[in-house]
Amino acid sequence: MTGPAAVRADRDPGLQPERTRLAWRRTTLAYTVASVLAVRTALYGGVSAVGVVLCALGCACWLGFLLVAHRRIRTLSATGTPAAPAPRHLTAAVLCTTALAVCGAALVLQS
Repeated sequence: MTGPAAVRADRDPGLQPERTRLAWRRTTLAYTVASVLAVRTALYGGVSAVGVVLCALGCACWLGFLLVAHRRIRTLSATGTPAAPAPRHLTAAVLCTTALAVCGAALVLQS
C-alpha cells in the first residue's frame, strides 16, 4: 500500500498527545492568572457594580474554559491515539477566551 493511506496507517503519534496535553495545561494556567488579575483589578480602588458584574462574567468564562480544557486533557491522557476535538468544544474555548479578553478590557477601561 502506498500513498497517504499507507502513511496514515503507520503513523506513530509519538509525544504529540503529551505535548498537546501540556499545552492545554499551560493555557489553563495562563487563563487562571488572567482571571485572578481581572478580579484584582475589579477590587482595586473600591468595588463598583459594573466591576462586580464584569468580574463575575470573567469568572464564569474561566469556569467554562476550565471544563473544556479538562475534558480535552482527560481525552488526551486516556487513549493512545486521541480523536480530534469536537468543533463545539473548540468553539466554546474560543468564545470563553474572547469573552474574558472583553471583560478584562472593560475592567481596565472602567478603572
